[in-house]
Amino acid sequence: MKNYIKILTLGALVSLASCSDLLDTEPRQSLTPETAFADVDGYESLLAAAYGGVRGFGSYGQTLMIAPEIMADNLRIIANTGRYIGQEVNADRAHINLWGNYGSINQTNIIIAGVDEVEGDATRKNRIKGEAYFLRALYYFDLAKVYGYEPGKEVNGWNQSVIIRTTPTLGFSDADFKARSTNREVYDLIQSDLTTAISLLPSAAKGTAGIYRATKGAAEAMLARVYLYDSKFAQAAAMATQAMTTFGLANDGAGLATPANYVSSFSTYPNPESLFEVEIRSVDWSTVDGVNNSMCTLTANVFNSAQFIVTASNELLAAYETGDIRRATWTETTRSGASGTVYRSNKWLGTKGDFLENLPIMRAAELYLIRAEARFRTNDAAGAISDLNALRSKRGLTAVAGLTGDALFNQILKERRLEFALEGHRWFDLKRNGLTITKHGTNVAVPYSDYRLLAPLPVDQIQLNELLVDNPGYK
Repeated sequence: MKNYIKILTLGALVSLASCSDLLDTEPRQSLTPETAFADVDGYESLLAAAYGGVRGFGSYGQTLMIAPEIMADNLRIIANTGRYIGQEVNADRAHINLWGNYGSINQTNIIIAGVDEVEGDATRKNRIKGEAYFLRALYYFDLAKVYGYEPGKEVNGWNQSVIIRTTPTLGFSDADFKARSTNREVYDLIQSDLTTAISLLPSAAKGTAGIYRATKGAAEAMLARVYLYDSKFAQAAAMATQAMTTFGLANDGAGLATPANYVSSFSTYPNPESLFEVEIRSVDWSTVDGVNNSMCTLTANVFNSAQFIVTASNELLAAYETGDIRRATWTETTRSGASGTVYRSNKWLGTKGDFLENLPIMRAAELYLIRAEARFRTNDAAGAISDLNALRSKRGLTAVAGLTGDALFNQILKERRLEFALEGHRWFDLKRNGLTITKHGTNVAVPYSDYRLLAPLPVDQIQLNELLVDNPGYK
């Protein structure tokens, strides 16, 4: 049967939810779907499994942090381990593969379809359902960014995105073939899911343990990000403002990290700016996960067995202004076999020990930059500059003034580049704005019209499903 449909077996459920004892109520071999999901505890265990997909190394645990940086101009390879070599030069089919998201999407579909029908506290069930809607939106948004153009930014009218699945697949009898939906349809689903999540989720203060799970504010912030990608700029500005209010962020930047604690905030758990952060514990990794796959091992050499394969590009380093505390997230060091000066990242130092660290997926700084860009697009240059200066004041920089037009827009993109270096935004920031993908060194830029802007669909899925049509340019 089709690989892209991840059938949820009881064995997989028990394994993925191993951190919980919620299912250890009877011999595992006697568990059935009816007993596993007989009450709210079973759905909470499945929710824990759905969160696990976010921290996976093919998702935010590594790929979605590093690939968008090296596919553009923020990173360069300093050691050839076979990883990201093709992405650095944008080789044919060297992109990002997120088709595995459908397994996690199926878990959220099961929760959404069934949690209301079981016994349990209504408030708790609403929260679980709200988190499932948030996660489904996140997984679909990442798929849409990778496999399709943003609505209104299509090249040659190509508007195909990904397959939409909103009903559970519990067994082979539920499996079916589907064609790709349009980018408009996928974005409408994402926005609907986040709106529903906002109505169901409780609030939590930024930088507290409450943001290890999806909250109302996190859903608001994510929706502001989605609106920005969708060119719904007035809605993006309004939703960013709403999220700032929810998290107690002031228009002058109060609530952001300061120059004194910006660098150390990435070694503080949770990060004091975090709006949504993936908590990783030692039990979530095997004994070799950290040394083989963590952000720490690939971007820094603080542990002797680190791989340390990527460093900041010269172009990124040259973009920092004097006094910008964000420059201190890079420390000059050495790497055997690497020519020239190299720099380790101070964002990913494995401070929890043995390469282990949390992953801040959304930080407060993003809300100011979302609103700045949205205000610029709605002809509010003064508001955009105000948001830029609120952030700059907390990064050791003086205010900018008098910027308009392209100069203002380029300043916004520059602030995003520097603020989110090694957090997975750069490729998508250029792509969603219809811009050429700039590269470091002598690597050739990728025009927006180039077919390599979109990822190819997995070959095995196209072979299995005759309704799937690959993105243009791939053979």
